[in-house]
Amino acid sequence: MLKNNKSSAPFYTDVWFWVKLMVFVIFVLFLIWPFSSMITNAFASSKAEGFTFYNFNRFFTKKYYYGALWNSIGVSVVPTLLSVLLGVPMAYFMTRYNVWGKKVWHVLAILSLMSPPFLGAYAWIMLFGRAGSVTQFFLNHFGIQMPTIYGFGGISIVLTLKLYPYVYMYTSGAMESIDSSLEECAENLGSGKLRRFITITMPVVTPSIAAGALMVFMSALADFGTPMLLGGADFRTLPVLIYNEYFSEIGGNGNFASAVSIIIVIITLGMLLIQKLWVSRRNYVMSALRPPKEVEVHGFTRFLVTLVPFLITFFSFLPQLVVCVCSFQTTNYSSFTGGFTLDNYTGLGKRLWTAIRNTFTYSTVAIVFIVVIGILMSYAIVRKKGKTGGLLDLLLMAPYVIPGSVLGLCYIVTFNVKPLVLTGTAAIIIISYIIRKLPYTVRSASAFLMQMDPSVEEASINLGVPPMKTFWKVTARLMLPGVFSGAILSWVTCINELSCSIMLSTGKNNTLTIAAYTDIVRNSVGSGAALAAILTLTSSIILIAALRVTKGKIRV
Repeated sequence: MLKNNKSSAPFYTDVWFWVKLMVFVIFVLFLIWPFSSMITNAFASSKAEGFTFYNFNRFFTKKYYYGALWNSIGVSVVPTLLSVLLGVPMAYFMTRYNVWGKKVWHVLAILSLMSPPFLGAYAWIMLFGRAGSVTQFFLNHFGIQMPTIYGFGGISIVLTLKLYPYVYMYTSGAMESIDSSLEECAENLGSGKLRRFITITMPVVTPSIAAGALMVFMSALADFGTPMLLGGADFRTLPVLIYNEYFSEIGGNGNFASAVSIIIVIITLGMLLIQKLWVSRRNYVMSALRPPKEVEVHGFTRFLVTLVPFLITFFSFLPQLVVCVCSFQTTNYSSFTGGFTLDNYTGLGKRLWTAIRNTFTYSTVAIVFIVVIGILMSYAIVRKKGKTGGLLDLLLMAPYVIPGSVLGLCYIVTFNVKPLVLTGTAAIIIISYIIRKLPYTVRSASAFLMQMDPSVEEASINLGVPPMKTFWKVTARLMLPGVFSGAILSWVTCINELSCSIMLSTGKNNTLTIAAYTDIVRNSVGSGAALAAILTLTSSIILIAALRVTKGKIRV
């Protein structure tokens, strides 16, 4: 039995006290301080003295601005609902039936989620834009004018196909853990399959569906690249408004951009609280001793149950295929003319290697810090519970609530003046990666740690091994599968990061994502496609290798 020595040792001799303090300092310095500086900035204006609501009054009284709020809510709610309609059926078929190519569809869903959102927008423009190949084909051969891909509808479709894997992965994980005895009892009482699904399965997995839907909503609300490419001059969302206001050609307005950022955070925080309150009233606990068995179907029935995940993953992964194919086509500067060429790659020259070097250097440095901090933080949250552990867990949720463009603005406002000037440096981009992507690793490691029996650590300590040495030699090693799973997701999302890094970068520290997006916006379609293809290939190789190592157990 492990002895309790809490009473004799002062708190400052506890290593975990200093670990928690270190994490708190990191969050205070690079999250709380920048965010509080932005709040202060939001209530100041060159048009008024002292504390003022001028920026908020301007936002809510001019349709040009408050229209962006309704646009943002619209392109967040609609993709959320559509993602549920796609993700839940896909999760059901993938977990309950012997779907052909199940592993392939699962990998493609993850790859679709991990790719930059603007890449999907770019591909759909190449297909259904005004000069898109599909648009021109129907117009020239049949005289049919295809619906426009620009505006609300196009943005909603692109974000749905990009973000539905959140709902699919959360829901499939819940469906795999349902105790089959529940459904068997309902079946024995004469309940049909559809009724069992509606009355038994759906209520049990509802919290997971809600969690996935919340991730879709917050990701859609925070997305910058898709509405920037597909919105045009008449359709703006809040992240685009922030970027335009701060980097305006006639002089940026940091105070007003800060006010808009506060509005985004309030919306995301409100949705998070609503989801938590709603789920808390509909939470179910079960033993899951008998997980559901996969139903063996054959012939046409198997074709039908495979058709759903195939169609969903095909259309969600199609943008990446289109970009890769187009990267080998000749261009006339602003459009593809067909014909095979390598000029789009060879023309990148030194700029390509600079972008690749920056991408992997920044992401690798960030992931080292993420892994070390993530291991320590997850242990402090799970094993060293208390008020401080709960506060750490609360701080960990902040990167979910604060969109990337908002965090980027926070850093510009805070670290552009003394005492700590970091704006324009590689360090500020790396720090933003660490803060934004740390939750993936901490959540994954914490979930793994919760399943570990503490008696293993207790046995080591009882044998005379110091607690900290036990942590690194025993606990940390046992946590590695969970840490590795979260770290891979953190690394891939770092490589594909756009919304925060585009606000913090300069020409000398561009990454692959920023370089690809910049070329696309400037209508350099050939080089943009080549850079996007390299980005897709890099992410795919990393994720496929990680899925093979973890045997497909990577979860969002």
